[in-house]
Amino acid sequence: MVHLTVSGHPGSGTTTLVKSICERKGWTSLNGGEVFRAAANERGVALEEFSALCDAEPDVDKSLDERLIASMLDEKGPDIVESRLSGWWAHQQKIKCIRLWLSVSIEERANRVVNREGGTHSAALSRIQDRMDSDQKRYYNLYRISLEDMDPYNLVIKTDTLSAIEVVDLVDAEIYKRGV
Repeated sequence: MVHLTVSGHPGSGTTTLVKSICERKGWTSLNGGEVFRAAANERGVALEEFSALCDAEPDVDKSLDERLIASMLDEKGPDIVESRLSGWWAHQQKIKCIRLWLSVSIEERANRVVNREGGTHSAALSRIQDRMDSDQKRYYNLYRISLEDMDPYNLVIKTDTLSAIEVVDLVDAEIYKRGV
């Protein structure tokens, strides 16, 4: 069963954190974004087209979330599940695990996206805001979930001024402290 869920907005460092924790601990992980991309590939459509399909047919989106939930409940499932809603699912399923949200300002996320992918800060900021708005609308319409509600999370780390290794060290210490 899952030991750690990792959630955060795009550019918050979830993927970097998960990769590092898996390397340190020898753990396995499942990335919700990869599940989404794989489903788009299975249907032979571009990511944007698949996203539009999920908006038009909410059952498609729900079936992907059900895959994540099933993997979290599976005794032989991944140690870490990374997705925007994985903390919510663990909370609702009453899974005893660390439910982490990485919090970072939109300005810093835009900086990170520009450093990683190039482009301008204003373009990155616009893309991030558009995606946040779209995701929030979808999650609210599907599940009545607000991404601003931190109640499901039992660990929130503000990462604006922390390096990636500092975040990994904090999470690793929390894993050790909680005996996970």
